[in-house]
Amino acid sequence: MIFNRSKSMPDDVPATLDLDRIPKHVAMIMDGNGRWAKKRGMPRIAGHQRGMEVVKTVAKAAAEVGVEVLTLYAFSTENWKRPEDEVGFLMKLPGRFFDTFIPELKANNIRVEIIGDITGVPTDTQRVVLDAVAQTADNTGMVLNFALNYGSRAEIVTGVQEIATAVAQGELAVDDITENTVSQHLMTRQLGALADPDLLIRTGGEERLSNFLLWQSAYAEFVFTDVLWPDLTADIFFDNLITYQNRDRRFGGLVENKSNQK
Repeated sequence: MIFNRSKSMPDDVPATLDLDRIPKHVAMIMDGNGRWAKKRGMPRIAGHQRGMEVVKTVAKAAAEVGVEVLTLYAFSTENWKRPEDEVGFLMKLPGRFFDTFIPELKANNIRVEIIGDITGVPTDTQRVVLDAVAQTADNTGMVLNFALNYGSRAEIVTGVQEIATAVAQGELAVDDITENTVSQHLMTRQLGALADPDLLIRTGGEERLSNFLLWQSAYAEFVFTDVLWPDLTADIFFDNLITYQNRDRRFGGLVENKSNQK
């Protein structure tokens, strides 16, 4: 099916992508950097370097078609187990990324947010990411949300501890604890109504969540692709959105009229 296009929509967006049914929140597990480099006889860090450029491509493509939040799994709490030199390189990547991309973020009205325990990363890395958040704070377009030193189980445990403390201090009754209570004690609460992803994409051929947005992804659509992250293009990203649009999102119920889906 070919959909109508506004005159301002760039020609690189496929005509089969329905701009009225773009997922509001897209989350992505950026997998395959190391394998991409190994296939080319290069060190793993070369894959991460190339992957950084792909982040720029995907961020601009997502903003272009109306995605409101793009959450990227940049560094997990488990990634500290990797070789020391690789971890060191990954901690320097945010500086290289934002040094070159902040002007484009501003030009594209993209706002940077961070989830994860950034107190656990090097001071220089903290400074760089917090500076990016501050420099883009006035932007009103898409939120580019980086999960840095993030682990969903740790996030949930911390949230449960906060709720338990509120109960112990008499600030909250056990019977008043709801799903919304839990959501409001997770790191994604700053995203408000957009906290839960509509679509979760994982590159690299693996089919698991790897401790990423476990609570928030309860009703997300999953797309697993064999494409390695450094090989991802805007066209492939758009194809993933089309795959999402071909799904029936029922949220446990029934959808009789597909045109009513969001």
